[in-house]
Amino acid sequence: MLLVKDKRKIVRETLKETRLRHGLRQQDVAEALGRPQSYVAKIESGERKADFVEVLELCTAVGLDPKTLLKRLT
Repeated sequence: MLLVKDKRKIVRETLKETRLRHGLRQQDVAEALGRPQSYVAKIESGERKADFVEVLELCTAVGLDPKTLLKRLT
């Protein structure tokens, strides 16, 4: 079973990988969310934790099906 910190890392990495695969900049994601670019940077680096709703919003912004993310965590 994965530790919580490992699961958080998987979430961060999956969101970033998906963002990059879709050719999106942190700024693009931030604009879609109505947030500053630093918000996305801090989540991706692990400096800031994202809650459940924020993760769902990030998934939408980067074009990731949340089910795909959940599969990686199980």
